[in-house]
Amino acid sequence: MDPASLPFDTETMLAGLRPWVECESPTWDAEAVNRMLELAARDMAIAGASIEYIAGRQGFGGCIRARFPHPKQGQPGILIAGHMDTVHPVGTLQKLPWRREGGKCYGPGILDMKGGNYASLEAIRQLQTASVATPLPVTVLFTPDEEVGTPSTRDIIEAEAARNKYVLVPEPAFRNAGVTTGRYAIARFNLEAAGKPSHAGAALASGRSAIREMAKQIIAIDGMTSEDCTFSVGVVHGGQWVNCVASNCRGEALSMAKRQSDLDRGVERMLALSGTSNDVTFTVTRGVTRPVWEPNAGTMALYEKARAVGKQLGLDLIHGSSGGGSDGNFTGAMGLPTLDGLGLRGADYHTLNEHIEIDSLVERGQLMAGLLASLQ
Repeated sequence: MDPASLPFDTETMLAGLRPWVECESPTWDAEAVNRMLELAARDMAIAGASIEYIAGRQGFGGCIRARFPHPKQGQPGILIAGHMDTVHPVGTLQKLPWRREGGKCYGPGILDMKGGNYASLEAIRQLQTASVATPLPVTVLFTPDEEVGTPSTRDIIEAEAARNKYVLVPEPAFRNAGVTTGRYAIARFNLEAAGKPSHAGAALASGRSAIREMAKQIIAIDGMTSEDCTFSVGVVHGGQWVNCVASNCRGEALSMAKRQSDLDRGVERMLALSGTSNDVTFTVTRGVTRPVWEPNAGTMALYEKARAVGKQLGLDLIHGSSGGGSDGNFTGAMGLPTLDGLGLRGADYHTLNEHIEIDSLVERGQLMAGLLASLQ
């Protein structure tokens, strides 16, 4: 089967993608994420899939698992794993509305990763229309919490992946041209400074500011960054009244490393920051962690199959390890053949300039279709 012969249509894909992008779904808004999952479930049900909703937990939205009809249903096949949550709060559409400008299309979550998810569904539909049967059954799993480290659905992802031979992840394209065959290890940390309150005007000297301590620790944490392991603080909340010396300040930090051993040392350094000085206690606790994913023979064989499909499409499909985490970290670390970065080309995700390159809709849809039709 020549994937280039499938009649993908850019305008049709854009029209189908738009409702997904305009259904805002920030991670922390479970109802919003569930609305997005319901929208995707409806589209997949129309395409013939059997839909299962898995209730959320820990305050997050649920999951949608879609199984497409296949004579080998129940046997190990292909898992397409994607997330439907974004970093953009409800209301972002006012600042980043759906719009086309030249060869680009903009919108919250359009690149990370609703566009890739939609292109994957379109690939399945195109194969159905052309009466091309996939050698293996296909399951799609859409989850609600990847942007915060997948704390509530890692077990579901790993369990579903273990039932399959291959895992395909339509996150944004690697370096805007290829696919991802590995990802760095990532750890999150919760930070808390506890000080001593006082009136900021009448008794400033008797207080001990938790915000001041957090500021000192942020500088120290950022200063720990090296080529082997990076550290950054991305969230800080402190104080309640400006006329009170703040007795509490909380934050969140992130560390990333190419090797698990480097991350493990970084975790030790972070946890060692805990302690009490000058009546202020600073506490670091470890949050969710993504293991390093280093490509094995199975992943590289999967890449070679994707590369062969790419050649049919006139693409020189590069590959490599990526610094950003994804749910591919989990399945890759399990040793399962995993190919990530199968989503769209574009730039500036997680910003108010997030966009896709429109011509990548068809290109990456064809790539996914070729993979689904050739994996055995």
